[in-house]
Amino acid sequence: MKLTTIQHQQPLDHLAPAGRVGVISLATDFNIETDLKRMYPDQVGFFTSRVRNYNPLTLDNLRLMAPGISAAADTILPGTDLDVMIYACTSGTVAIGQDKVVELIHASRPGVKVTTPVSAVDSALQQFGAKRISILTPYTENVNQGVAEVFGQQGYDVLSIAGFGFEDDTAMTFISPEDIARAAVESCDPKAEVMFLSCTALRASVVIEQIEQQLGIPVISSNQALVWHSLKLMNYTKPVPGFGCLLSQYLALKGG
Repeated sequence: MKLTTIQHQQPLDHLAPAGRVGVISLATDFNIETDLKRMYPDQVGFFTSRVRNYNPLTLDNLRLMAPGISAAADTILPGTDLDVMIYACTSGTVAIGQDKVVELIHASRPGVKVTTPVSAVDSALQQFGAKRISILTPYTENVNQGVAEVFGQQGYDVLSIAGFGFEDDTAMTFISPEDIARAAVESCDPKAEVMFLSCTALRASVVIEQIEQQLGIPVISSNQALVWHSLKLMNYTKPVPGFGCLLSQYLALKGG
């Protein structure tokens, strides 16, 4: 029997009415969807594709994923408009370059708004009016040097950068939130205006507020910044509590 009527069909806009986000994640990232699900409001939908990446995590290996970014962007809801696309890799953006990442995404999704952890954190730091920062990462010294150089080139004074020394992207998710919080407090320079927790694979979102209370300054994580910046790009202004002052106090403010 063929059914000929649908009584309750609804327009596509009813699905994710506050916005649709395309997420290009690394093939080895265990954490990104869990973090985004925690932080995005219910009326925002995110849709994920994955790009192949390679261990050990070095700047040269990170650059190898560049050819796959356009194809990954193309597989996210083809033929459907997206409000924002995210490339969800901090160190990958550092290695490939912010402008190149945007170019690769626009090759298959022309005109879509794009954010990366680097551009999102930059916008968040501008929103805070901060110039002096400390950074905690799971990376090796070589990758940390690249991260510090990029933020230095953007005009920030990187007072300290500490890393757990991991070369395996898969293993970075297994660093406990408790160890992240402890290391952030121990490594933060007393003169820093903001603490940045770099890497989408880090389970940092659940301890942002704890670290803020201990340090007395704003704390930014890669995934929290991506959520904040993508919501800003979609003109979403309602506060999102529980994940630091960036999301709870700075969504409705202009700038950033």
